[in-house]
Amino acid sequence: MTASERRQAILEVLSVRRYETRYNLAFEFSVNEKTIRRDIEILSLDYPIYTTQGQGGGIHVADNFKLGKSYLKDEQKELLEKILPTLDGKDAEVMRSILDTFGVKGGKK
Repeated sequence: MTASERRQAILEVLSVRRYETRYNLAFEFSVNEKTIRRDIEILSLDYPIYTTQGQGGGIHVADNFKLGKSYLKDEQKELLEKILPTLDGKDAEVMRSILDTFGVKGGKK
């Protein structure tokens, strides 16, 4: 398994489980924890993956993230957010739902 394949597999695992420890991922993919740490750092550049420390700490994926889902680009999201205050009623409601559905790629929760 290449590093790229492993990172894709880690992303798939996290998308299903939503949380995992570095130790468990290292064991599952037969690599050391340092490799998993590096993989998570690389994945977190493009995906809403974050780590927490302490009791119950580990690797998490944002609650609203779904693998394979399309998201708005930052410029698209910013434009729709600029337009939103000019809308009212049902149009504003629809625009808010578009932003809620497709606007959130990052963020912790």
